[in-house]
Amino acid sequence: MKNYIETLNWRYATKIFDTSKKVSEEDLEELLEAIQLSASSYGLQPYEIFVIKNAELRNKLQSAAFDQPQITDASHLLVFANLAEIDKSYVDGYLDNIAKTRTTKRKDLAGLEEMLDNTVLKFSPEEKNQWAANQTYIALGNLLSAAANFKIDACPMEGFEADKFDEILGLKEKGLTTAVVATIGYRSEEDQLQHAVKVRKSKEELFNRL
Repeated sequence: MKNYIETLNWRYATKIFDTSKKVSEEDLEELLEAIQLSASSYGLQPYEIFVIKNAELRNKLQSAAFDQPQITDASHLLVFANLAEIDKSYVDGYLDNIAKTRTTKRKDLAGLEEMLDNTVLKFSPEEKNQWAANQTYIALGNLLSAAANFKIDACPMEGFEADKFDEILGLKEKGLTTAVVATIGYRSEEDQLQHAVKVRKSKEELFNRL
């Protein structure tokens, strides 16, 4: 646990990346697996992640992210896009996957199916969109922790125009919308934030022990 806390103290939201250093394919796959294994409400994972290396595409996205340099300078750009609508067919696909993966009968999942029918599927369109977007942040948290474990830098980003990202990536046609973005790579020596003391609430302010 001590090493894990040291790792969390090491990480920070990297603003200046070393453009000469790239995340290896092996390490990238480890990070993607960490995202894949993220928790989500009911296990539904109502999102997809776009892993972007293409320079031309990233230049277009940078213009929709207030020209922040991380978009193009980092090794990879990850766009977390949530489902704009969650319908019965999506839930059925999820239940079918459970039955197949766990070699169980579909009818044995009737209780879970009823629960989903009476919760998520009854949300309003706005509630579904917000609920799905919330799930992407859990996956983002896994990415940040896993990246730090590999001493790979990352920067979570909300400073972008979601509608423009959606247009550039053609997300609307896929039933998706951009929720949050992250860049990964390696910090530049020029990024002075790496030397800054981490500022957080004290435990006394943050935690209520009842």
